[in-house]
Amino acid sequence: MSVPVPGPGSESASQPPAESESQTAARAVVVLLLEAGIRQMVVCPGSRNAPLLYALAEAPALETLVRIDERSAAFTALGLALASGLPTPVITTSGTAAGNLLPAVMEAHHVGAPLVVITADRPEELRGTGANQTTDQVDLFGSHVRFAADCAAGEDPRPALQTALDAARGLLRGVPAGPVHLNLAFRDPLVPAVGEPPTPYAEVHLSNQLSSEQVSRASAPAADREVLDSLEVLPLRRSVVIAGHDAGPLAEQFARDLGLPLLAEPSSGARFGPNAIGPYRMALASASGLIDRVIVFGRPTLSRPVAGLLAATGLRGASALYLPTPVAWFEPGKRREQIFTGPESLRSLVEFAGRGEAGWLEQWQIWALAAESAIESAQEGFADSGLTGLDVARAVWKHTDGQLFLGSSNPIRDVDLVGRPRTESPRVFANRGLAGIDGSVSTAEGVALGSGALAEGHMSAGQVTRALLGDLTFLHESGGLLLPRGERVPDLQLVVLNDAGGGIFSLLEHGALGEQDAYRQTVERFFGTAQDADLAAIAAGYGVRHLLVTTQAELDEALTAPIQGRSLLEVRTERSALRPLHARISEAVPAFS
Repeated sequence: MSVPVPGPGSESASQPPAESESQTAARAVVVLLLEAGIRQMVVCPGSRNAPLLYALAEAPALETLVRIDERSAAFTALGLALASGLPTPVITTSGTAAGNLLPAVMEAHHVGAPLVVITADRPEELRGTGANQTTDQVDLFGSHVRFAADCAAGEDPRPALQTALDAARGLLRGVPAGPVHLNLAFRDPLVPAVGEPPTPYAEVHLSNQLSSEQVSRASAPAADREVLDSLEVLPLRRSVVIAGHDAGPLAEQFARDLGLPLLAEPSSGARFGPNAIGPYRMALASASGLIDRVIVFGRPTLSRPVAGLLAATGLRGASALYLPTPVAWFEPGKRREQIFTGPESLRSLVEFAGRGEAGWLEQWQIWALAAESAIESAQEGFADSGLTGLDVARAVWKHTDGQLFLGSSNPIRDVDLVGRPRTESPRVFANRGLAGIDGSVSTAEGVALGSGALAEGHMSAGQVTRALLGDLTFLHESGGLLLPRGERVPDLQLVVLNDAGGGIFSLLEHGALGEQDAYRQTVERFFGTAQDADLAAIAAGYGVRHLLVTTQAELDEALTAPIQGRSLLEVRTERSALRPLHARISEAVPAFS
């Protein structure tokens, strides 16, 4: 039986047409989203989700971004959630539209992003009958969501939606923040009655939850500092701090206060300050035997040397993983590190790490200066072959002060190798939950659109954002550039390193096989996946400005120019130079001693 829910503003003097149960439920969803402090969401066109679309059109306080491709929509919503830290809905119709959300849901699951998936569905009487665009959407995303509910047509959706929002925020006991799924069945009629004009919603209580959550996140490291300052007598050890993806500034503070070297990935949020060691992964082969203990913040994902160090130290009980809140990226008992859970465990973690032994940090800093110089010298010999991926990565890191999205494969690893730690780091985003290349264009757009501050109940225009992507990453989702006419355009510069294929495989075992006649064609076809796409034409087709740069001077000029609207900066390189260049760097960088 239908449960009465509040509708829009007061009725007019003449009685309007009766509101359908679907429109009543949809308006209840929108009112609850407003009350929960939600201000942005992404929607896709469709028939079965029409009640929600009409209801959203009556809510000017909610910014709805329209996308045609559901996969791009989901990754755009993911970017919004990553930038704002708030639950962000993506709304689709039924059928394959819902299935296209899975890649973004999987990524959100592994990074703990509060993605709120709302799919429309047929009512119970049409399920299992062969009705058009009808499939089994109940528990469609399985273990990848923190909460899932199937709301029957005519039911009040608010209890399930409130639980979903709480689960997305990580407010359910023992459940980490992350994606949720609400499947809403709607029964005909799906559109407002003829003669029923759109009516803006009556005043609702607009939650201050956005600002309070932001303040809470910003003040958390300060509270932890009290623990660090309270510990004076500690054992002296040759420990290192590893800051993996989303480690946050606490990792930098921890390393600095204890006098320990900081090995921070670009997307850690901690790659700054005097203790950060830029090309750290080049040291680990020779330094691992000298390291007493390893303390991990966030999720390390980039390099095999780090994975090897964690495996070795974990076997002898010399590594620790700090988890201030529950996470979903590993199962209990599967990691070798000692787990320190919750802010209250920080004191014990400090005692586990100890203070840096005299000269330990300086040893790393001196080595880092020599390694950085050796890397730059090794690159100079490749000037005749044009710009390399490392040239581009170094320039992008140097010239980006706002927000930076790094694509998977080589771009983020190149920045990790040559991006010198700075006094302050740009705000770095990356899809490191599953490290896939799909959805990167849309995620970057979502980051750019979702980073604004709350102002009188609305989100501001967002921040200037730059993305560094490989050519296959860009081409995999070049459709993410498609914006319906009239949609808000982000200030986003896409820097695409075009080496005409999958360059990362050149640096893996496949690269060695590809140098042998017996495997050359196999490796090139199945892993190199060479392409001849015209990036300028693709950009033009979507109304995006394109610029091809060929020299360091042109690159620096393009990276220091203002970013307005969307643009694509293409840099062409040669994959054939990758293995020789990295081999030369490996030979040039001194061993850690």
